[in-house]
Amino acid sequence: MKRLILLLSLIFALSLQAQDLRVIPYPLYMESQEGMYAPRGGVSTLYTNLKGKSRTELLDFISSSSLPLKVVKNQAKAHVRLLIDGLDPSYTSPESYRIEITPHGADCYACDERGLFYAFQTLLWLDGQNMPAGTGEHSLPLVKIFDTPELQWRGWHMDVSRHFFGKAFIKKQLQMMARYKLNVFHWHLNDDPGWRFEVKKYPELTDSTAYRAEYLWEDWGRAGGRFCADKHPNAYGGYFTQKDVKEIVEYARRLHITVVPEIDVPGHSRAVLAAYPHLSCSGRAYENSELCLGNEDTYRFVTDVLEEVIALFPSEYIHIGGDEADRSHWERCPKCQEVIRREGLSDVKELQSWFTLRIEDWLTAHNRKLIGWDEIMDGGLSPRATVMSWRGIEKGISAASDGHDVIMTPWQCYLDNAQDDPTTEPRGVGGYVPLRLTYAFNPVPDTISLQARPHILGLQGNVWTERISTESHAEYMIYPRICAIAENGWTAPERKDWERFHAFALAEVDFLHAKGYNAFNLSTEKGDRAEATTPIAHLAVGITPTFTSLPSPKYPGKGLSTLTDEERGSYNYQEGQWIGFENDDCEVTVQLDSLQPIHHIEIDFMQRADQWIWLPSGVQICASEDGEHWSVLSNEPWEVDFDDPTIRFQRFSWDGEATARFIRLTAKSSGRQGGWLFTDEFVIQ
Repeated sequence: MKRLILLLSLIFALSLQAQDLRVIPYPLYMESQEGMYAPRGGVSTLYTNLKGKSRTELLDFISSSSLPLKVVKNQAKAHVRLLIDGLDPSYTSPESYRIEITPHGADCYACDERGLFYAFQTLLWLDGQNMPAGTGEHSLPLVKIFDTPELQWRGWHMDVSRHFFGKAFIKKQLQMMARYKLNVFHWHLNDDPGWRFEVKKYPELTDSTAYRAEYLWEDWGRAGGRFCADKHPNAYGGYFTQKDVKEIVEYARRLHITVVPEIDVPGHSRAVLAAYPHLSCSGRAYENSELCLGNEDTYRFVTDVLEEVIALFPSEYIHIGGDEADRSHWERCPKCQEVIRREGLSDVKELQSWFTLRIEDWLTAHNRKLIGWDEIMDGGLSPRATVMSWRGIEKGISAASDGHDVIMTPWQCYLDNAQDDPTTEPRGVGGYVPLRLTYAFNPVPDTISLQARPHILGLQGNVWTERISTESHAEYMIYPRICAIAENGWTAPERKDWERFHAFALAEVDFLHAKGYNAFNLSTEKGDRAEATTPIAHLAVGITPTFTSLPSPKYPGKGLSTLTDEERGSYNYQEGQWIGFENDDCEVTVQLDSLQPIHHIEIDFMQRADQWIWLPSGVQICASEDGEHWSVLSNEPWEVDFDDPTIRFQRFSWDGEATARFIRLTAKSSGRQGGWLFTDEFVIQ
């Protein structure tokens, strides 16, 4: 069993005082008493029974922390004791720990050095909390804690390709990861805009594609997506030497963080093909971003790179990307088509799956495990692969149900989304994901079977940097939402509490600012779109409308009745309250229960140029008494500004007097190929 029954019963008998002790992520069991432990002279003595390298590293960390502790060799003379205790059956993870603080000092127990490390992190949280004024700078509340993580994979992902973030920045974030008991750093090291680490066998990867002449990712794309030498007067970029990589991996290891490298193939490979164009289907650079899967040199290239990767990264998992490949290139490539014929494959999806399986076999032979984004499932999932589910949670549920391990990381975990009003916040990549939405995410959904649940390894927060170009902006997007990721991964669901967490997060923002992190100021949060917070009553509520063309299955809202459920869409087009049409008009008809007087009709549309969501080129509203003979109530054209970078919400409406039973609204697509039309509540009054 995950926890002892005794502990489960104690959870519901916690004192109110324990609720006041601020710890993120929140422990499984915490019971506090009145009083404190305060060392005389402000310095406590420390004893640990750890041995060897583990002892040295823990003491090095403690010596650099904010708690003044003097190491002693005699346990009886110590006030703070960090003890390995392998006999306690309640330790369900090597990260489990116990703490008991009395007026005489603090005892911390664990079965593994990782547990002791996290126990000390909790002591750092408790230091000075709930103490009366004048009790001294350092003091600990009297408390009993038993803690263990809910999930084993609690990660943070950083894209350093689209914009480059160097060694000091990475180390700074690793320090906060340790504070929040996050244990996986997923390092996205290559993508179309640049290759970011040294591969000795392929020096052109960094010599030719680590720099560009345009600072901003968008400007680089508009300029043709080309690279330059580091000596170019406008060169921007950089890369990590193998020495840098080793330094960061070792720094993370000492914080009990595993660094999982991602080498993104076979898509997102524009940088690779700029350096080695013979690996593309055309044999030419800058024509596409997909490696040629019919070229045996591609397999040799990938395995050569991975050979240097596994020498640098001791991680059990190696991430191979696998997402968003434009498979149309393989459909036109004679070499790829020959592989499909020779291997008896059905299509290019199976071709990618065949390639992924070859890479997995290679990794397995080298005692590593393959992990990829959920597109690796499309042509049939390789047998031992682990899936990172980012396009919602459904792919993750499916993979787990089939016996594959899964990490959940859908849009609620994307830290590059705006966390407040996106019309005024610094630009992000996608939608609107406030702290409450990230915190509400459950990585082990209720709909998953009991048999599949153990396959959900955990979750992670992702930072993609298309529009995040500075360290300050990156930290603004990460904090405090990474705290919600941490608590979702560590804290038992029954122990989560939004009001408690929100109060803790407010205080944590002050701590982050004091430590030099540019965290979002949660205390000034404005919140969601005002229209989305109040239901609107109207005549069509509860009536399922009919559509000439159905919404896209990618953005169906909550079904066809989304337009008539009293709820207007929020800032977040992904949350399920907007419906989307791709390359199509929206024509919708509502049939009322009876012939009625109508005096007002309205509907809202969204524009987000960065997501290819455009306002309609015109909206027509018609009325009919019998559904056959129609009168035009309004016909409003709209000039779509495709270059407008602002996020807009535009209401189209009609006011007047009419009698009707049928109301039809037609919104014309912007006409931009690949463009989307997003709409929400169809209000009839």
